[in-house]
Amino acid sequence: MTTAILPPHPAKPPHQRKTGLLYPAAGLVLFMLICEGLARSGLAPAILVPIPSQVPLALISEIKNGIYFPMILHSLHHYSLGLVMGSCCGIALGITCGLSPRTDQILAWVLRVLRPIPSIAWIPFSIIWFGIGEGAAAFVISISVFWLNFFASYVAVKGVNPDDLELAAAFGHGGWWRRVVKIIIPAAAPGMMGGIRSALGQGWMAVVAAELFGVAGVGMRLNEASGLLATNVVLLYMLTIAALYGLVDMVFLWVQRRIMPWQR
Repeated sequence: MTTAILPPHPAKPPHQRKTGLLYPAAGLVLFMLICEGLARSGLAPAILVPIPSQVPLALISEIKNGIYFPMILHSLHHYSLGLVMGSCCGIALGITCGLSPRTDQILAWVLRVLRPIPSIAWIPFSIIWFGIGEGAAAFVISISVFWLNFFASYVAVKGVNPDDLELAAAFGHGGWWRRVVKIIIPAAAPGMMGGIRSALGQGWMAVVAAELFGVAGVGMRLNEASGLLATNVVLLYMLTIAALYGLVDMVFLWVQRRIMPWQR
C-alpha cells in the first residue's frame, strides 16, 4: 500500500508578493483623499470636519508642546495592565468552567447577569474603589477584555475531542493534571489565542472610555480636543490608536507564529 505524498504548498508568484501591500496602501490613500475632498468641498462647516492633510501639523504641535508622547505612554500603561489582568482572569475562569461542570453550573447565572453590563458602566465603581487614576482605568479595560478571553477559552476547552483524552489515558497520561497540561491546553490553545487577539483591539476601545473621566492618556486628550473643536487633533489621536493597535497586532502574530508554528 503506497502513501500519497502531498505536494508542498505552492509559493506565491513574485507579482503577488510585490502587490501584497500595494492594494491595501492604495485603498488607504484613496480613503484619505476622499475625506480630504469632502472636508474642502464646503458641504459641511470647516470647523466641524477634520482635514487629513493638516494632521501632520497637529502632530508637530502636540510633540512641541510635550503632550503627544506622554499621553501615549500613559495609555500604553493602562492598556497593558488591563489587558494582562483581564486576559489572565478570563482564561483561567474559562478553563475552570470548561473543565468542571459543577463550577460551570454554579457560575452560570452569575455570568449571565454580569455579561450584558458594559465596561463603561463600571466606571463609577472603579472611581470609588481605585480613585481617579491608573488603577481605575486598568480595571475598566480589564473588564472589557475579560469576557472575550473567558468565552474563547471556555468554548476552546469544551471543544477538545474526547477521543484525544481517551488516547492520552491509554498512553499513560491518565492523571487530571497531566491531561490538562499535555492534551487540553495545547488543543485549546488556538481558540485561546484567538480570544487574546480579539482582546487586543477591544482593549484599545476601552482605553478611550476608561480615560474620559480624567485619567491622563489618549482618551482624555481626545475629550479635551473635541471640547475645543480641534478636529485635526481628534483625528490625530484616532489614527494614533489605530497605529498602536496595528503594531500590537503584528507583534502578537509574530509571537503566535513562533509558539504555534503549525498555525501558519
